[in-house]
Amino acid sequence: MWQLLKQIVHTGIPAETAPPPEDAWRTEHAQIQTEILHILGRALCIREVDAGSCNGCELEIQALGNPYYNIEGMSIKFVASPRHADMLLVTGPVTKNMAAALKHAYEATPDPKLVVAIGECACTGGIFGESYASCGRVSNVIPVDVTVPGCPPKPVEILRGILTAVSARV
Repeated sequence: MWQLLKQIVHTGIPAETAPPPEDAWRTEHAQIQTEILHILGRALCIREVDAGSCNGCELEIQALGNPYYNIEGMSIKFVASPRHADMLLVTGPVTKNMAAALKHAYEATPDPKLVVAIGECACTGGIFGESYASCGRVSNVIPVDVTVPGCPPKPVEILRGILTAVSARV
């Protein structure tokens, strides 16, 4: 224990310097927020549905909420009910058990609704495809507006897919 404390005192606390602020991001965020508010008249509300994924895509979606991406700063928020949502963000191949739940979520989402399929499994069925336990891609169960391929896709690509769906609504 004492050796460890000596080593800490001798070495100090290693830390990276903070990156400089990027003014371009602020302008871009403000522009995105203005466009979303202009198109929808309010914040974009998203309901995320895991239709049978491995949770890789969910981790990347959660990264959108961190301070680096700051998705809520762009007037995009996640809601708990499809009745309050403008968009469904669906991940994973649709399992047979989730097909009915996904259809109910789609029907509960008020019109005009958007659906974005996130990840290779949601776009094409991935390595699971169609089988006795899987319906395959999301478009086999509900209509899809935008697909974001990748296993898992990067948060920037997910954000790009969300913004593509919103801009297509105009």
